[in-house]
Amino acid sequence: MAGVALNLIKLSVGPKDVHELRRLQAERLVVQPPLRHWTRMIPRRREELLDGGSIYWVIGGFVRVRQKLLDLVEDQDTEGRARVALVLDPELVPVELRPQKPFQGWRYLTAVDAPGDVGDGPVASGLETIPPKLRVELRRLGLL
Repeated sequence: MAGVALNLIKLSVGPKDVHELRRLQAERLVVQPPLRHWTRMIPRRREELLDGGSIYWVIGGFVRVRQKLLDLVEDQDTEGRARVALVLDPELVPVELRPQKPFQGWRYLTAVDAPGDVGDGPVASGLETIPPKLRVELRRLGLL
C-alpha cells in the first residue's frame, strides 16, 4: 500500500485461516454492523491511520490479509475500562505472505514495511503442473 502513512498489524486470535476469519466477520457484520474489532489499547496516531491505513492480520504465523481502517471509535466496556473499536472495511485483501512471530496486542506498521497486495505482483503460471497433493499442502501453508 504505497503512500499510506501508517497501518496496524495484529494477530488474528481464534481463526486458523483466512476463510474462517471471513466467515466470523461476516456473521458479526450481520448481527451488529458496522464491522468492528475491539481492542483495549487506543491508537494515538488516529489521523495517520485513517489516512488510508489498514489492519494487517497475522494468521497461522504469516501476515496474510489486510482490511482498510474506516474509523476508530473510543468507548468503554461494561466495567468502565477504555477501549476502541477499529471499524473495518469488510473486504479482506490478500497480501504477500510474510512470516511473523507472535506478539501481544497490535503494533504500528509503516507503509514501507507492509507487505504488498497479492494482485500487485506478477501472476504465477504452471500451477496446474504441480501434483494435486502438493498443491493442497502448499495452499494449506498459504503458499498458493
